[in-house]
Amino acid sequence: MAPTPETPEPVDRDRPLSQPASRMQRLAGWSQRRRWLALALWVLVLVGVTAVSQGIGNDYYDDHTLPGTESQELSDMLAEHAPAQAGDSIQIVLHDPDGVDAPAVQERVATMLDDVSALPHVVGFTGPYESAHTISDDATIGYATVALDGGATDVPRDAVEDIIDTAHAAAGDGLRVELSGDAVRGAEEAEGGAAEGAGILAALVILVFMFGSFLAATLPVITAIFAVGSTLGVIALMSNLTTIASYTPPLMMLVGLGVGIDYALLIFARYRSELLRGSDRHQAARTALDTAGRAVIFAGVTVVFALLGLFALGLGALQGVALAVALTVLVTMVASLTLLPSLLTVFGRRIERRITRHAARTKRGEGEGEGEWWRRLADGVARRPWPPVAIALVLLAALSVPMLGMRLGFADAGNDAETTTSRQAYDLLAEGFGPGVNGPLFVLTDGVAEQHAGVVQQTLAATPGVASVSPPQPIPDSDLTTMMVIPDSAPQDEATSDLVADLRGDVLPELTGQTGGTYLVGGSTAAADDFSAAISDRMPLFLLVVVGLSSLLLMAVFRSVLIPLKAALLNLLVISAALGVVTMVFGEGMFGVAAGPVEAFVPVMIFAIVFGLSMDYEVFLVSRMHEEWRRTGDARLAMREGLARTGGVITAAAAIMIVVFGAFMLSPDRMLQQFGLGLAVAVFLDAIVVRCLVVPAVMRLFGTKAWWLPRWLDRILPEIPIERAETTAPSAPATAPVGEGVR
Repeated sequence: MAPTPETPEPVDRDRPLSQPASRMQRLAGWSQRRRWLALALWVLVLVGVTAVSQGIGNDYYDDHTLPGTESQELSDMLAEHAPAQAGDSIQIVLHDPDGVDAPAVQERVATMLDDVSALPHVVGFTGPYESAHTISDDATIGYATVALDGGATDVPRDAVEDIIDTAHAAAGDGLRVELSGDAVRGAEEAEGGAAEGAGILAALVILVFMFGSFLAATLPVITAIFAVGSTLGVIALMSNLTTIASYTPPLMMLVGLGVGIDYALLIFARYRSELLRGSDRHQAARTALDTAGRAVIFAGVTVVFALLGLFALGLGALQGVALAVALTVLVTMVASLTLLPSLLTVFGRRIERRITRHAARTKRGEGEGEGEWWRRLADGVARRPWPPVAIALVLLAALSVPMLGMRLGFADAGNDAETTTSRQAYDLLAEGFGPGVNGPLFVLTDGVAEQHAGVVQQTLAATPGVASVSPPQPIPDSDLTTMMVIPDSAPQDEATSDLVADLRGDVLPELTGQTGGTYLVGGSTAAADDFSAAISDRMPLFLLVVVGLSSLLLMAVFRSVLIPLKAALLNLLVISAALGVVTMVFGEGMFGVAAGPVEAFVPVMIFAIVFGLSMDYEVFLVSRMHEEWRRTGDARLAMREGLARTGGVITAAAAIMIVVFGAFMLSPDRMLQQFGLGLAVAVFLDAIVVRCLVVPAVMRLFGTKAWWLPRWLDRILPEIPIERAETTAPSAPATAPVGEGVR
């Protein structure tokens, strides 16, 4: 359909014939001319990287070191002086209503423990009958401790499964055998796939509804699958060279699928728009890459900057994850700029016919062009800009309040499914010995004379919140001893964290004055508290790096002071609101979810990812406003047309991200559930509430000041163009081109 006389011509048509093509246009041209070569290269990359990674294998490792913290110092000293105690352990829990101390049961348990001790990676065990503390008062529950030769992630899964099977073989005739420990939980983790598949299927349904063509809908999905699949192989290979956490692959698939479909959709939507404006297929692809493609590059780079900002935290557990997810975003960006134009060239004729027919069918009887609904919304916001701003700020602030009470920690067996052996062992131990036995604290003493050992044990046992204390266990050839402190509260209870603080802040410093020794407190709860403190201490630097760099980039692109400031504040509000929802659901136990702490590294990862993704929509929306501003000089019209031309695309892209992220609520992994919920809520609030209501209202209030930049700053900031320069028109179009935008 040819454009009407009032319709502004596309950027490329305004470019004089003598003006050279931009780099993005040349890239699109190459992908069109060498389409089969580009497709073949991507297929070779996907197949080659996958084959090599499967041949070499992966070496994922969960690095939980916390340099400079007390719990890490305790772990390092044990690794140096008592390596056997530094390894992980497995608890084999026994339950028999007739008593686990019956002679027949003892004989079966002894045979089972002998068999377990002969298995690989087992360095010893402590039986349930060697101490009165390992059998419950009613003698129906007992447990043995099996020592491993490494950490939970160091022992192969097959070896742990052999231990589980050997222990379970002793069950029967009233004896129940269950196992707990981090190694057991790792061996029981379900394989992924269901959440990713559900997300892709839901995204495909939205795209089909949006474009009216299954073929057109599959192109963004195919682009994302190629990008994520290729990156998975690369990350598996990287894990052999650097530390990559075991939970990285599902997390990068979560982000990669959402971002990959999103980026491809933004380019494809502009391509569709140009087709409906009358451009031929090849020119439409070049214009799409020269406009939306530039926004995708900037958005991708912003996400990468936000993720790499995690390096400022100095936590090894996050650095590998940040690097892997950043690489995923880069590869999806490259795929959107090279693979998608090639696919559009191969299938362009059929896609063009179906897009044209769908546009004609959806306009039938409506009497208005696409995007008109968004113009009416923009006009309504322009007439009364304050109510949308006030309502949105109140909503975001209200959702953010629960975040103030967020407790960080690590999920344990108490959060596992009730059908798992780790959860059943957890419940049995709590029933027989109290909840604290599932998360004991360890006190390491250094330089404490033998005559003071009893005083230390008695003082610890008399501390409020302590259920029991084991006798001091000297470490040979050193002045060190260890004691196990059993709290009277569960590992994830706030009372256990209070006990750690009390021991470190009051009880042990007083003992230092009495005995002259030094003391360290470790254990799962202590490590979680140290992790939270480490993040809190380094958060200002993290915020400065992420927010500062992103704001400078926006300032350079839009030549504005107010736009980056507005974007940073709104992004922070959206993130805090999303974390507030995560706290309500997982921290306070809404909707039947088991209450407990939020995974310690989830908030900073959500912050980095969401801050980057929020910039995606900011750039896509404001760049179209900027395009109109440069062309017309009318700030109100720029806001109106910018929203009209991008509102539909932003909401559709957000819907896809929401279903992809939300699908991870189906994962059995509590950490991935928290990521999925936090990211889905953040995208919803950002795209629907902020970009479609608050940003237009704020831009209306700013007026021409939105594009103000001091001259001295304008001189020193580099030029980072998102849209191609256009010839300034004397007036703005009264209506948008037919077919512009996406409903």
